[in-house]
Amino acid sequence: MALDDPSMDPGELAELDLSSASAARVYDYWLGGANNFAVDREVGEKIVGAVPGVPAAARANRSFLRRAVLWCAANGIDQFLDLGSGIPTVGNVHEVAQRGNPHARVAYVDNEPVAVAHSRNLLRGDSRTTILKGDLRNVDEVCSAPEVTDLLDFDRPIALLTLLVLQYFPDTAHTAELVRQYWERLPAGSVHVLSHITADDPVIDGREAARLSQAMTTPTHARDHDEVLALLGNARLVDPGLVFAQNWRPSESDVEPQHSCVYAAIAHTDTK
Repeated sequence: MALDDPSMDPGELAELDLSSASAARVYDYWLGGANNFAVDREVGEKIVGAVPGVPAAARANRSFLRRAVLWCAANGIDQFLDLGSGIPTVGNVHEVAQRGNPHARVAYVDNEPVAVAHSRNLLRGDSRTTILKGDLRNVDEVCSAPEVTDLLDFDRPIALLTLLVLQYFPDTAHTAELVRQYWERLPAGSVHVLSHITADDPVIDGREAARLSQAMTTPTHARDHDEVLALLGNARLVDPGLVFAQNWRPSESDVEPQHSCVYAAIAHTDTK
């Protein structure tokens, strides 16, 4: 990633903090992307040095994303609100969704300048996909932003995506309340697609990875199975429930790791 990249406007360049690693850019590095800086690669390598399975976990999460989006499409959901969408790479939500349904609509939301700039560049000319630069903690602002309301029809089911993003919020009760506020705004038939780092994996030490992530601008907080379930309230989960990402309906074409330190689930947001 270069500071003179044409997709970055001066205002976005001014927002870049190159003194600390960004979670989005470190994740991009683990996936083999090029939209990262030396500080991101340094932290990424430090974490991998201590927890070698982390890049495999990132790939398992990406693979789960693809299967989850395909499940949504197969179940008649063609609208997606992706919170903390990160830096675009191959197999983004809109690519998977629109491959099966050219009319699928995707609203991405992120506050990372590099992620937003590259998303805008990638999505130029795509009338069915947008990117909102926003803070997902501001539920009203996100759900009322033109980038979201002009694209998504809140009278039809929407898939809310929080993939490896709720782990950046340390207070489980407050985070569960944030999830509930989004659910309240979603129409009947909507679902919540979630993935989250955990320390429960017997081989990949998610807690150590989270500890080392304190060097990033948004450090990670690993949760155990019950704590991740608490984020989903009393929701009915799509089979097989909350499981490690590699075990969520793997397909024969997937080459999945045995371990991933990432939990994954799809929850129905109709809880009444």
